[in-house]
Amino acid sequence: MTQTSTDKPPVVTPVRAVIALCLLAPFVAMLWVSSYAKTEPLLAGIPFFYWYQMLWVLISTVLTVVAYKLWQRDQRARRAAQGGEGR
Repeated sequence: MTQTSTDKPPVVTPVRAVIALCLLAPFVAMLWVSSYAKTEPLLAGIPFFYWYQMLWVLISTVLTVVAYKLWQRDQRARRAAQGGEGR
């Protein structure tokens, strides 16, 4: 049984949109420098500029793991929908 173009699952799905947002958020946060280019508030004597960036290292890690897990789930679902092909 061959699949026609109408049988294929869509390339852009809500899960893939969430994955893209998870991977895009750290870039937007770090490139919007004017939002964090200040010294106040201090955290344990560390200016906001520095601790904000370090916080995004942790947030980026979590978002990347979430994106990876969602991608794995998406790929498993696609393989299952195709009848287990490509295992």
